[in-house]
Amino acid sequence: MATSPSRRLDQLIQALQRLPGVGVRSASRMAYHLLQHDRNGAEQLAQALLAACEGIRHCALCHTFSDEEVCPTCADPSRDAGLLCVVESPADQAALERTGAYRGRYFVLMGRLRPLDGIGPDDIGVRPLLERLQTPPPVREVILATSFTAEGEATAHVVARLAQTLGLKVTRLARGVPVGSELEYVDPGTIAHALADRR
Repeated sequence: MATSPSRRLDQLIQALQRLPGVGVRSASRMAYHLLQHDRNGAEQLAQALLAACEGIRHCALCHTFSDEEVCPTCADPSRDAGLLCVVESPADQAALERTGAYRGRYFVLMGRLRPLDGIGPDDIGVRPLLERLQTPPPVREVILATSFTAEGEATAHVVARLAQTLGLKVTRLARGVPVGSELEYVDPGTIAHALADRR
């Protein structure tokens, strides 16, 4: 990256590159736009990021992001606490929620197994999931909604074995979700059919 006249500008560009899919050129465009045309937007972005980092935590029950100790989904008495859908990320949870087809609860792993990168069960939410499965309210069915990638399938396999050792029914999203896809990017209709046809 060419050196800019400002050390702070360089730091901003480097920070923006931490976002997925943002390279040097995109980060530079964003930084220059915010500083040149939208200083108020830059301040709002900085304040929102700081507030999120300081105020957002993991839900004590499902491990997703939440402002409170227990997220609104887990606190909703109309949700079926006996159904627990295991997903990789809060974005996957949001994708399932958009379908309107699922009225159970969730557990968010916050990742997937990636043995080649050294990411094992202890590096994602497998241990908190085990604790969740052993504490009230009781779970009768675990729905595996990990991505249909090699890593997602490996994650589903580990979670399935864990749930089965506890005597729980385990189902997997049907193959209506395309192989190799990430749940976050699948359209809601496809996800709804996959949920209805789970096995």
